[in-house]
Amino acid sequence: MQDFGIITNSIHEFFLSLMPSWAAVLCECIIIGLGLLLVYSVLALFYILYERKLCAYVQCRLGPNRVGPWGLLQSVADMFKILIKELIELRHIDKFLFALAPYLVIIASMMCFAVLPWGNGLQIIDFNIGIFFLLACSSIGVLGILLAGWSSNNKFTLIGALRSGAQMVSYELSIGLSVITMVVLAGSMSVGDIVAAQADAWFIFKGHIAALIAFVIYMIAGTAETNRGPFDLPEAESELTAGYHTEYSGIHFGFFYLAEYLNLFIVSGVASLLFFGGWMPLHIPGWEAFNHIMDYIPSVIWFLGKAVVLSAIIIWFKWTFPRLRIDQLLSLEWKYLLPIGLFNLVLMVVIVLLGWHI
Repeated sequence: MQDFGIITNSIHEFFLSLMPSWAAVLCECIIIGLGLLLVYSVLALFYILYERKLCAYVQCRLGPNRVGPWGLLQSVADMFKILIKELIELRHIDKFLFALAPYLVIIASMMCFAVLPWGNGLQIIDFNIGIFFLLACSSIGVLGILLAGWSSNNKFTLIGALRSGAQMVSYELSIGLSVITMVVLAGSMSVGDIVAAQADAWFIFKGHIAALIAFVIYMIAGTAETNRGPFDLPEAESELTAGYHTEYSGIHFGFFYLAEYLNLFIVSGVASLLFFGGWMPLHIPGWEAFNHIMDYIPSVIWFLGKAVVLSAIIIWFKWTFPRLRIDQLLSLEWKYLLPIGLFNLVLMVVIVLLGWHI
C-alpha cells in the first residue's frame, strides 16, 4: 500500500534544505491550514448535494438537476448566493458573542479534522491521547450553539440553544462510552495505533457482539450529537423557525450550515476509524491474494468511502423517522442507551481479559 509519509517527509526535507527549521515548520503549517480549508469547503459542497440527492431518492424525486450536469453545480451556486447575502445587524443583542458563536462551531470541527486518519501516513497530528483530544474538541461546538441562542436575544433561539445543550451533553455520554469500549479493545488512545490494530481484521468483526452494540449506540448518539433528524429538536422548523441560528444571515448562517454537514462527516469518519479500520483495507486472514488486491486501492479512498457510506445511514435516519419529543429524546439516552453502554463496556473488558478478541 502506498505510504503518503514518504511524500510528506520529502516535502519536509525540501523545506529544510531551503530555510531554517522554524521557518520550514511555519510554511508546513500554512500549507496544512490551506489544505484543510480546501478539503473543508469541498466536503461541505459534496455533502450538501449528497444529502439532497439521497433525500430525493427516498421521496421518489430527482433532486437538483438543473444547474450543471445532473445538478452537480447546484451546491456551488448556493455557496456563491450565501456569500453575497447581506449580514443584517440586529439591535439589543450581545454583538461580540453573536459574532463569535459561528466561529466557535467552525473551529471545533476544524480541530477534529486534524486528528482524522485520512490515509497511510496522511494524518496531521497523531499522539498518545488522540481520541481524548478528538472528544475534547468535538465538545467545543456546543458552546457556540449556546452562545448563539443566548446572544440573539430571541426566545426561539434561546429555546433551541437550551434544547441543543441538553441533547448534546446527554448524548456525548453514550458517544464517550462507545469510544472507550473500542479503546479498550485497541489498547491505545492513539489514532495510528487503533488503525494499525485492525490490519488483520476490522474491530467490528474482532470485537464480537460488544463491538456491534457499541457501533449501534455510536450511530444513534452520533446522529443526535449532530442535531440531525429525528433528533433535530434544536432546529424544529414548525416550532422554532430555525432554532438557535434564526437571527443569523449571510456567511454567519453559512458557518452553522457548513458545520452541520462537516460534523456529519466527522461522526462518520470516527465511526470508520473505530469500527471499520479507518484507512486500513479489508483484510481476511488466510486470503492472501484477496488482501493483496485490496492493498492496491489507495488508503484515502478507503477512508473517504467508508465515511460516505456511514453518512448515508445517518442521512437515511433523518428522512425516514419522525421527529422525537424532547422527553422521548432524553428518555432514550438516560433510560436505555447509557445503561446499555455501561454494560457493554464491562462486556468488552471481559472479552479483552479473556483474550476472545484475538
